[in-house]
Amino acid sequence: MTSQHQDRSAPDPPADPRGEPFLPTRFTAPGRPPTFLHRERLARYLDQGLGTPLTLVDGPAGAGKTLLVADWAARLDRPVAWLTAEPADRAPGLFWAYLLQALRTAGLRPSPGIGSPAHPHSVDRGLLTRLAADLGDRTDPAIVVVDEFERVPSADIAEQLEFVLHHAAAGLRLILVTRSEPLLSLHRHRAAGTVTEIRAAELALTPGEAAALLAAHGLRLSEEGGHALVRRTRGWAAGLRLCALAARQSPDPERFLKEFEAGHSVVADYLLTEVLRRQPARTQDLLRVSVVERFRPGLADALTGRRDAERILARLRRENAFVESLAGTWYRLHPLFAEILLAHLRARHPGLEAELHRRAARWLSRSGSLRETLAHGAAAGDWEFTTRALVDDLAIGRLFTGRRPDDLGALFARMTAGTDSPAQELVLAARQLADRDLGHGLARLRHAEELLDAATDGHPAAGDDRPSAADLVPARLGHALLEAFAARLTGCPERAERAARIARDLRRSVPAERLDRHPELLALLLTHVGSARLWAGRTDAARAALTEALGCPDGVTTALPREESLGHLALIDWLAGWNARAEQQAIAALRAAARYGLSPSACSATGGLVLAAVAVERDELDTAQALLDRITAAGGMADPVAEAARTLVRARLSLARGEPRAALAATENGVTAVGASPWAQDHAALVASAALLADGDPEAAAEALEPVAARRPACAVAAARARLAAGDPATALELLDALPAGGPDGPALAVRAMLVRAEVAHRAGDVTAARRLVAEALRAARRERLRRPFREAGAWLSPLLATRPARDWLTAPGDPVNSGLANSRLASNGAGKRGPGSSRPVDGGPAPDGAARHGATRQEPDRQEPDRRFAPVVEELSPRERDVLGRLAQLMSTEEIAADLYVSVNTVKTHLKSAYRKLAVNRRADAVRRARERGLL
Repeated sequence: MTSQHQDRSAPDPPADPRGEPFLPTRFTAPGRPPTFLHRERLARYLDQGLGTPLTLVDGPAGAGKTLLVADWAARLDRPVAWLTAEPADRAPGLFWAYLLQALRTAGLRPSPGIGSPAHPHSVDRGLLTRLAADLGDRTDPAIVVVDEFERVPSADIAEQLEFVLHHAAAGLRLILVTRSEPLLSLHRHRAAGTVTEIRAAELALTPGEAAALLAAHGLRLSEEGGHALVRRTRGWAAGLRLCALAARQSPDPERFLKEFEAGHSVVADYLLTEVLRRQPARTQDLLRVSVVERFRPGLADALTGRRDAERILARLRRENAFVESLAGTWYRLHPLFAEILLAHLRARHPGLEAELHRRAARWLSRSGSLRETLAHGAAAGDWEFTTRALVDDLAIGRLFTGRRPDDLGALFARMTAGTDSPAQELVLAARQLADRDLGHGLARLRHAEELLDAATDGHPAAGDDRPSAADLVPARLGHALLEAFAARLTGCPERAERAARIARDLRRSVPAERLDRHPELLALLLTHVGSARLWAGRTDAARAALTEALGCPDGVTTALPREESLGHLALIDWLAGWNARAEQQAIAALRAAARYGLSPSACSATGGLVLAAVAVERDELDTAQALLDRITAAGGMADPVAEAARTLVRARLSLARGEPRAALAATENGVTAVGASPWAQDHAALVASAALLADGDPEAAAEALEPVAARRPACAVAAARARLAAGDPATALELLDALPAGGPDGPALAVRAMLVRAEVAHRAGDVTAARRLVAEALRAARRERLRRPFREAGAWLSPLLATRPARDWLTAPGDPVNSGLANSRLASNGAGKRGPGSSRPVDGGPAPDGAARHGATRQEPDRQEPDRRFAPVVEELSPRERDVLGRLAQLMSTEEIAADLYVSVNTVKTHLKSAYRKLAVNRRADAVRRARERGLL
């Protein structure tokens, strides 16, 4: 007799080891619905899987695993054995009986001598050996699909599968479709390259696949709407399908998909049924983690009050239960699942959400990120904890330095006023100052100071819960920062200096690690102090503070103070007459903002205003206007320095356009500040004097400068010009002779001074001296590309500029209608006409690169060179050559271009030589001009 446990050798057993008939449906792959989407991308993965013994298709419920494999199998020209697993299959005998029957059903009949398991709970090792040997002898491998393999969580079956896979070698291709990671030794298969894995990341639909799926359901969304839905569902196939079915009932499907509440939808029903309700009660406690975006096991324990989150989370991740593992030991929920769990939490436990946010905030404050701590503290409405977390971490400066500065401020938008908490008062003051609400912001800042003083009066007794002086150091440091900001906004340098001294003393009491974590604190403080000093006219001290601010570590939190400091340094250079240097600093400011994606509304307007001012000096008036318009539209940082600079640039632009009354009107509305700014007053007087001179009233123009002429060299030069126009050349020379030799002022002042001296010489009949001075002025102006001084000089200058190089350079970029030279004899003088008593016309000497950029040439007046502007480019410029030329046009040096493009200096030189050859030029300036003429820049 044969034992009950022996394997029968009947070729076709009529029933399973329990004596029950085999269920045919378990050997049939499911049919594909009309809306099924064939995914060629994943089909190719499965084709590749035929080259490895094992293929694992592992993803969450509704990821489209089963239909994907069924579609692929149906398209093969080979038989595929299909088995849909059931929970009873965890019994080894039953599992192997059904697997053997799947082979028979697919026509992959095993040899009769293999037999069949006789008992549902066990299988003879010999049977598995015979099966492996039989499969190994096959010419074409048997393809076996086991669907829903997560229902077979048996270590014995996993070990038996490993045995058959190994010994069947090339004769078996096993495809496991599962929601959870099987108990196979996957690490060995990966090391040996014997497994193909298709997991959740690959199963997620791409935007293109999602669009095709929605189209199959009769929905066509905009590209933006489609991408938004894919982001929300993370490409989850069932979620997209269910959303499409629900949206078809709406008259506006796109709006429905944008606004629908996942917690009250068919998606929620699906997930709650397929995922949550399959979990034991202790696991369902984890729905409380839906209040956080990411979590660690410790945070999950804090939210649930349990101590086994680590084990449960690891299991849920293995089971693809919409719990995803992140870097380190962090996890997150699928976004739709999180929405549904949160809605479920609110329904089952009303009022618990705020408490969970409070627990999360406290746990994260000890071991998580500050941003998440603040977000959960704000969500809990626990403002005392949240503001103290911000202030105590020295992070109050981050209310100003984000890419979108209102992001962090939005967390505190619901915070109520009228508290006795120093931290809350400081945060409210910071928000109001950032919004330029000086009235409320300054009052709240005073209240915060009073609360801090009251908190440290006397010495806390035993049991007293008042904070110690050491506990309040971060709050006092935050207060000092806001005091410096308030001083900047109100134009009060004394207040700024006091705040700087307090901050310097307090920083000694703060751990270096915390200060290093927040470099924006010092960078902001120095920027505010530098701005206040600049307003007061203390330019050397301002430059020192601003330069120190630039020395703070570079990063996203210091990008804003870096941009502001560079902009202020640019303004200092421009006020001193160093246009090219100012332009470089201003461009660096704009790059600092662009590098970290700062919004224009967050940035200071100073850098852009300096570029506009430089454009006016170069007579590029349309450029200046465009810059002003852009700055006005952006509505950037408004402080007295920026407001005064804006007023000044507007007035100078009006003067350049021949609108003296508009220039005067621009300066009439003074900037509101605690103290007056010497340079703002001086430049307002300069504008007034120039406007009066343009109106034909030189006496009034001179009088306008009398109070300030001795204070600023630029005012002395302008006063000299006015006195000369009034017929007093002696006083004009006295004013010029009194200027200090070798002062800090730049070429813009020197050019104007030389032109006044040249006019004095011209009036005195000393034509030789006049020509020499004009030539010197031209040489200095070309280096800085200054044109306005010559346009302002008047008709006397035209005979001395009768050579083509000088005339072409001065008239190249501007509109002659509004220029001072347009109505002079320059327009009618011949190109080769010589001035009286002159052996040759003045051409200002050799033209530097800046002059060549705007059309100055080296030919003599009577000699014509062929016009090369329309000569064809022999070869196309490469993209990298265009990059280099574009930076060349920004006046960057070879070294700066190399640093900006992350290449070597020699590489830049090579690109330049190639570009020169292609453009048929020999100099940098000519290359830029030629490229612009041909529309290459």
